[in-house]
Amino acid sequence: MTANRRVGVAGDAAPGGCICRSPAGRPGSGGDGFRGYLGIDVGSVSTNLVALSDGDEVLADVYLRTGGDPLGAVQAGLRELRSALPQGFTVLGCATTGSARQLTGVFVGADVVKNEITCHAVAAQRLVPEVQTVLEIGGQDSKIIILREGVVVDFAMNTVCAAGTGSFLDRQASRLGLPIERFGELALSSRHPVRIAGRCAVFAESDMIHKQQVGHRVEDIVWGLCQALVRNYLNNVAKGKEILPPVVFQGGVASNRGMKRAFEEALGMEVLVPAYHRVMGAIGAAILVREERARRGLAEGVGARGATGEAGRRGEGWGAVAGEGGACGWAAAGAEGVGPCDASPGVAAAASVAPRDAGGEAAAATGSGREVARSRFRGFELADLDYSTGSFDCDGCPNRCEVVEVFLDGRLAARWGGRCDRWDLAEAEGARGKAARLRAGRAVEDSRGQALGPAWR
Repeated sequence: MTANRRVGVAGDAAPGGCICRSPAGRPGSGGDGFRGYLGIDVGSVSTNLVALSDGDEVLADVYLRTGGDPLGAVQAGLRELRSALPQGFTVLGCATTGSARQLTGVFVGADVVKNEITCHAVAAQRLVPEVQTVLEIGGQDSKIIILREGVVVDFAMNTVCAAGTGSFLDRQASRLGLPIERFGELALSSRHPVRIAGRCAVFAESDMIHKQQVGHRVEDIVWGLCQALVRNYLNNVAKGKEILPPVVFQGGVASNRGMKRAFEEALGMEVLVPAYHRVMGAIGAAILVREERARRGLAEGVGARGATGEAGRRGEGWGAVAGEGGACGWAAAGAEGVGPCDASPGVAAAASVAPRDAGGEAAAATGSGREVARSRFRGFELADLDYSTGSFDCDGCPNRCEVVEVFLDGRLAARWGGRCDRWDLAEAEGARGKAARLRAGRAVEDSRGQALGPAWR
């Protein structure tokens, strides 16, 4: 059995990468100052936020349960992150990922929205440049990413079965009356492991109960559950995939040392677990927004905002900035490399949800005189706003799209869900009136001056 190797531990020199914590939570070295990049990963079970320096040092990270309220979890995470960061810290760019990335992206004012596959692959490769296989198991989904020569060549995710995910272990821990944090410790203490059916979560629970009834010890059952989850993962998610070392294991389930050992025994090779395995998706998102803004000439943080401390309390660096192709530049973001699978086609955001920067400018010039867009991040003060959501079914055509609306402090912030631009916001002011007139069947014009309403019925 190979030794338990920790990669990127705080204060250690990470092999091939620098995903480590800056000493005492201070801003990273190399002249980064009080600024950095924000990555937010919102999943069905956990919400993760990371502040990253220009040198890819983790300045602060937050891991908390989503609890069925993704926006509420994001607000709680922003409050924790704000208190952990130095006074005056400024966000140069913000990116979102995870199953709620579109909703979160509109809510916080993300500069980049990326899928989980891309973010996890980027974070793993930053840490272990020669990585060839990434195993990721979260609360409700699991995935495998195959890289060759630094390029993602294949990936797969679980389908409808939860037997290969963290929720499987959570449920069995509850059934055994154990905190999930003890699973790894108990699994490693097993002396007589038992085989538990792992192909289906329902059958696994029945089999586990049977093993209890015939007198098997708890630690042996727990180790059997870890082995069952690994078998399910390898036979379903990783079926037909060529798993080559180095193998990086990340996601919340990677905290379970029993799972790491089970993977190593099944694969016959060492499995690396990063120190920040729980927040690797958020780290990847932060790296991607840093690279994107550097590519567009924004590495120096011109027009950056989202300051903590006094500047944040004054409301400076706050609110969506009008950009190309949309009220907050969402269309422009999709056109400039966010990616067709990442930018939602039916997202529209309001431009005047919050006050603009103190300067009131929509763009700032770099040293070369080139006009560039500012970060869209709304600021840490977003954590203190009241929000509400609602939805309605559009009856304009047979598609019957469900249109979702988000309000911040009672003002319409964003709307999405439609397959056309009928409900896109030309501007925040009057948006509610437009929606009311459409619902009442009265004609109204869209942003291009075309009549909407009765003509669509």
